[in-house]
Amino acid sequence: MKKYLLGLVMIMCCFLVGCGEYNEKDVVKDLEKKINNSKAYHLTGILEMINNENSYIYDVEVSYSKYDNFRVSLTNQTNNHEQIILKNENGVYVLTPSLNKSFKFQSEWPYNNSQAYLLQTILKDIKGDKNRVFEKTKDEYNFVTTVNYPNNKNLVKQKVILDKNLNVKEVQVLNENGNVQMKMVFDKIDLKATYEKNYFTLKENMDSTIALEDPVSKIEDIIYPLYIPANTTLASQNKITKSDGERVILSFSGDKPFMFAQETVSVSDEMITIPMYGEPAVIADTIGALSGTSITWLSNGIEYYLVSDNLTEEELVSIAASVSSIPVGK
Repeated sequence: MKKYLLGLVMIMCCFLVGCGEYNEKDVVKDLEKKINNSKAYHLTGILEMINNENSYIYDVEVSYSKYDNFRVSLTNQTNNHEQIILKNENGVYVLTPSLNKSFKFQSEWPYNNSQAYLLQTILKDIKGDKNRVFEKTKDEYNFVTTVNYPNNKNLVKQKVILDKNLNVKEVQVLNENGNVQMKMVFDKIDLKATYEKNYFTLKENMDSTIALEDPVSKIEDIIYPLYIPANTTLASQNKITKSDGERVILSFSGDKPFMFAQETVSVSDEMITIPMYGEPAVIADTIGALSGTSITWLSNGIEYYLVSDNLTEEELVSIAASVSSIPVGK
C-alpha cells in the first residue's frame, strides 16, 4: 500500500511540474547543439527592411564554413543590384562585383552586432538574453530577445520563430512600439553543405559573380538627405565635371555640420580593394562602409560619401538611410 501511495505521489508531482516536458532550456540546448555541430551550412531567404514609408526587399543567400568563413549575398529585388559581405582568414570585405570594387575591413563582423540572417548571431542573442520571453505553440517555438544594433537604437528587440524541428523560420526585428522594422523569412537551410576550396576567397567571388554595368557618366538630379539634424542647414553646393563623369558636393553648416558628396562611378578594368577602418552597414537599398566619422556606399551607379567630425555613427547612418534610392544617373 505504501509503494502504491508513493508511486501515486510521484506521478502527481510529475504532472504538476511537467515531468519530462520539453521546455525552454531543452530548446536552447538542442538549438545550440544543432547549429554548433554544423561544419558548414547554406541558407536562402527574403529580407525586408522598412525605412519610414519605404520597404526594401532583398534575396538573401548565406554560406558558412568552419572556421569563420562567411559569404552573405544580398540582391535588391528592385534593381537586381547584388552586394556581398565576405569573411575569410584575410579579413571582412564588402564586394560590389558589378563595379569590380570592394572594401576591406579588419572587423569582428558578424559577432559584434545582431544579424537577422546568420544562425550563429541569432543563437548568440537568444543565449545572451537572460530576460528573454519563450512561448511554445502547437507548431512553433518562439523567443523574444533584445538585440544589438549599435548604429540603430530604434531596433530594440526581435522575435525568433522556430519550427518543431528547431529550424529557424523567421526573425522579426522590432522597434520600441513593437512595429516590425526588419523581417527575415528563411526558405531553405542545409546544415550539411559542402564548398570548394576557393569558395570563400576574394578573387573567386569577384570573378564568379562579376557582371559589368554600363557606366554612369552624368548626375541628372542632385539628391538631398530627407533627414538633417536640428539647427543644421544646406550652406553650399557645387557640381564638378570629372574626366569620366560628375561629382556633386553639398556642405551643411550649423550645430551638426557635415559634407555630403555624390559622384558617378565607372567600372574598373582591374579589381580594386579599398582598405577601410570600421564596419559594414546595411543602409536601406545597399551595403555601406561605416568608419567612425564617415560612411560610403554605392547605389545605382552613384557613389555617396558622407563625412563629419560632429556626427555620431548612428546619425551618419540615419542621414545615409534617408537618401532617396531613386536612380539619378544616365
